[in-house]
Amino acid sequence: MIVYQSSKKKFLGDVLSNEIHDIVRQEYLARTGHRVSQQEFRAWEDSMHHMGGVMNDHDIPEDAGVSIEFHIPQTSKRIDFIITGQDKDGNDQLLIIELKGWQSAEKTAKDGIVRTRFSGGLQETSHPSYQAWTYSELLRQFNETVYTENVGLVPCAYLYRFQHEAADGIRHPFYQPYLDKSPAFLQGRLEKERLQAFIKKFVKYGDRSRLMYRIEQGRIRPSRSLVDSLSRMLEGNPEFLMIDEQKLAFETALELARKTDDPESAKQVLIVAGGPGTGKSVVAVNLLVELMRKQGKVAQYVTKNAAPRAVFHARLTGRMTKTVIFNLFNGSGTFHNVLPNAFDALIVDEAHRLNEKSGMYRNKGENQVKELIQAARLTVFFIDEDQKVTWNDIGSRQEIAQWAHRAGAQLHYLELASQFRCNGSDGYLAWLDHVLGIRETANPDLSGLDYDFRVFSDPNALREAVVETNRHSNRARLVAGYCWNWVSKRDPNACDIEFPQYGFRMRWNLVEDGSLWIQAPNSVNEIGCIHTCQGLEVDYIGVIIGNDLVIRNGAVVTNPSARAKTDKSLNGYRTLLRTHPEAAHRKAAQIIKNTYRTLMTRGMKGCYLYCTDEETREYFKQKSPPVR
Repeated sequence: MIVYQSSKKKFLGDVLSNEIHDIVRQEYLARTGHRVSQQEFRAWEDSMHHMGGVMNDHDIPEDAGVSIEFHIPQTSKRIDFIITGQDKDGNDQLLIIELKGWQSAEKTAKDGIVRTRFSGGLQETSHPSYQAWTYSELLRQFNETVYTENVGLVPCAYLYRFQHEAADGIRHPFYQPYLDKSPAFLQGRLEKERLQAFIKKFVKYGDRSRLMYRIEQGRIRPSRSLVDSLSRMLEGNPEFLMIDEQKLAFETALELARKTDDPESAKQVLIVAGGPGTGKSVVAVNLLVELMRKQGKVAQYVTKNAAPRAVFHARLTGRMTKTVIFNLFNGSGTFHNVLPNAFDALIVDEAHRLNEKSGMYRNKGENQVKELIQAARLTVFFIDEDQKVTWNDIGSRQEIAQWAHRAGAQLHYLELASQFRCNGSDGYLAWLDHVLGIRETANPDLSGLDYDFRVFSDPNALREAVVETNRHSNRARLVAGYCWNWVSKRDPNACDIEFPQYGFRMRWNLVEDGSLWIQAPNSVNEIGCIHTCQGLEVDYIGVIIGNDLVIRNGAVVTNPSARAKTDKSLNGYRTLLRTHPEAAHRKAAQIIKNTYRTLMTRGMKGCYLYCTDEETREYFKQKSPPVR
């Protein structure tokens, strides 16, 4: 979608008459049905005035194309300003200009990230040159007209109010790799002339081939290079092999994708339910690759939880640009402003973690389930309702079915039953459900199960066992319930989890590791939480159960007040407690139990346990084999 499209001559006329910003606003409303904020309107007025000055150059062809606010398909991103034409050899060229009204910015230590002032204060954001370059890469990887006709893509950034004394914040050598790909032009006459010369280097003649029209009408499908990079990620990786019900779910999803080839066919929604270790993520990633490789579909892997996405990002880094990777492995909160059926398929992993509202302040969109179904011809939801671990998790079979029905979609349901984690032991999961009070099962103890479960009386012994196991393959980690404030986030020298009687002191996972904590080389020396390990697995997991879950006289008792103040998982509990105390207690208890169930199922070969409460430790010891 393009909000405004014309020739250079008409654009300059609209600027001269002081109508350009009004025209853009009216076109935006007509094409999207949404009004823009006054802040965005003023930004258009300001930036178009400055671009009018740039384009007012006799040597830039009158019939060069000008496009404003081009919406990049399958994303929520828009390119500010595009110039199209042909170079001296008659080759089609498309110039992307990222416009910024910033006055200054600061360098950060993060690749491609700067810090600048917005209305809410100083914030980190993408470097403008990085932004423009990545937008060009998205077009190169997904627009068939661009990659088959070898269209020249030329990105740059124009910071028309940026003060030269602050130039180091943009032009520091740290950012040179992106400045080489996408130069940045700043405030002033000389900078404007440099930008004009840059444009004229690539646009000698006008848009004789209706390039922007062809791009807008071009098919959106993944390029061969993109598919090859994804395919190589799977090749030779036994962890991505599918067996039994996994293969059935995979083939069923492919069949439903083929049904959507008919534009008159109904939307398709597939729910794939399965517990921890049943291979939901294995099927999801294979499905992403196969839909793009064999069927040429535009698809995305979606999960609210950042940790699984970060692991895939790390595996693909170096093979494709970060923006392309992030566009393939996306969060669930970005679909509220996506056009209907923008995607052929969305593969939603960890669907139990979906929320109603999106955005940092939960003020965007209506319902993530609804928005995901609306955005694609086929939506596949992988779900385990027993892994809802925060107050705002709404993903359920009932919720998905409700929105599928409203969308007129055909609904299908499959279940993954075979257990590939916890040494393939369904009995361990049943035992966990029993001892955590989630549901009664026929597995009150662990007798006869081939799974290394141990209970430790000393947290130091737990840590030593995990560290020792980790030496073999870097596949053992320590995690804990969120019962300790994250003080080390602000004070790197502080420890978060301390047991003075044992001389035990450790920190929560480091900020710099972020969602990659579970595979960071030295993270065995830190303690992870539900947010950095859900959706992932290791060989051995060490779990610390805090005082939010204790055993009293053989019964599980949960205590929401024992959760750390820095934990947001139970936000909403106190509000509901005032009006419906029984419902509040019931929901909080379920979240706490689900949290420990999830933590205690991250280990494929073993789970080592320490409980801060003595009676709770004795309870788990009685229910498990003796320590070996």
